Amino acid sequence: MLSSPLRLARCISSLAYWCAHLLVLERAHERVGGASMVVSFPRRSFAYLTVRDRMPTILTRVIDTIHRNKNKFFEEYGEEGIQAEKQTISLLSKMRNELLTDKPLLELTDSLQDTESWNQYLQRQQKQQGDQDSVSWFKSPWLYVECYMYRRVQEALWLNPPISDYDVFNEGKTQSFFESQQAMMTLCTYVEGLNKNMEGLSKNQLLEHFNKLLQVSLWGNKCDLSISAGQDNSQKTSPIDSLDSLQPFILVNDSNRVWSALISPQRPGQSKETALVRVDIVLDNSGFELFTDLVLADFLVSSRLAHEIHFHGKSFPWFVSDVTANDFQWTIRQTTAANHKWMSKSGVQWMSHLKDGAWSYHDHPFWTQPHEFCDMEADAPDLYATLQGADLVLFKGDLNYRKLTGDREWDHTASFHTALRGFGPAPLCSLRTLKANVQVGLQPGQGERLGSQDPEWMTSGKYAVVQFDNAKSEQKD
Repeated sequence: MLSSPLRLARCISSLAYWCAHLLVLERAHERVGGASMVVSFPRRSFAYLTVRDRMPTILTRVIDTIHRNKNKFFEEYGEEGIQAEKQTISLLSKMRNELLTDKPLLELTDSLQDTESWNQYLQRQQKQQGDQDSVSWFKSPWLYVECYMYRRVQEALWLNPPISDYDVFNEGKTQSFFESQQAMMTLCTYVEGLNKNMEGLSKNQLLEHFNKLLQVSLWGNKCDLSISAGQDNSQKTSPIDSLDSLQPFILVNDSNRVWSALISPQRPGQSKETALVRVDIVLDNSGFELFTDLVLADFLVSSRLAHEIHFHGKSFPWFVSDVTANDFQWTIRQTTAANHKWMSKSGVQWMSHLKDGAWSYHDHPFWTQPHEFCDMEADAPDLYATLQGADLVLFKGDLNYRKLTGDREWDHTASFHTALRGFGPAPLCSLRTLKANVQVGLQPGQGERLGSQDPEWMTSGKYAVVQFDNAKSEQKD
């Protein structure tokens, strides 16, 4: 049904792209921090195909979702709901046309907490590139335009109460959860057996189970609806049984360094026996990935490897499947209500962690802005200070990796520490399946071998990394 408009859209965007790029090819990359940031992207690159194909497709699905729910809006809000639906679709359709024809990016017109920050960011981009028209959909950093699109989606909704709080991605997120339930049940059965024997586990046995659940959380990141443009991307197979076959596809595995950060006292004056370890998890996707993150967090608390888990999510729907507060609470409620003994028991346990303060959920405007994380200390000092209180921070997923490394075209052998460019509020680890053209920390020749074997190795989600950095230990070295 949507194929003909999409084909036409591709032709329009392709023509706009080439007309614009006749003037800007000489400045295709901007060198910042020792590596190139993509300012405009060559035809057929993953970034170009994302902007040309995936982003318009996502917008089309958003428009369709809002239109299909017009009766719901009428039932809840009457004629005001219908008018809000029409006006929201009009704004989204306008944005989609701007994208397809490579129009300049526009300032936000709402009056929310982050509006001024977003508009200041756009003004800085315009100043850097020389004029307003140069900051357009196909001639701006890929990371920026992707983030900008999702913020504009929220602007369209927020400008049209009473549907301002409507989550246009909720249907896909809930579907992903229910279609992954068999894998969730298998995982909860494994956890039940683990919990029964937790007190008798040796340190080496704890390490073995930690590595398994860390890798389950890692591979849960394959379930990303923004990469599949909203299509089903749920987990169907047993996550534990798949780990051995997936092991060769982990390109960098710093799991032992992550373990060392957990079991070593981090604060002066504390012994291993008295240390109260806090782990922060910067979440990525809802559905099966969030479920695996909760399972890992439960293990950390139940094993007393950590006493406190802080989850960090998004303050509004973001990149199709990212976790919001509603998603977080809904997932725990659904797990508790599951028609499976061990899955329901897990949900009850998670509820208990929230009630007794072992778990807590947080969001911050910085997570839904285009900033690289090396700018956090200056742009969001309160969030940076919050992360400094952790003994370990786990960053889930591809978008967080892009922000950690500045989404730059680093040499594959550049160290993860170098790519972080000074960002290090606490010992940190990235758990990421590769879905974008940035990767650091590889051995000499490793990237070249992968490229010759699989040209799409950086974007398919087939490969993964567990990369650790501790800024303090690096400084000592």
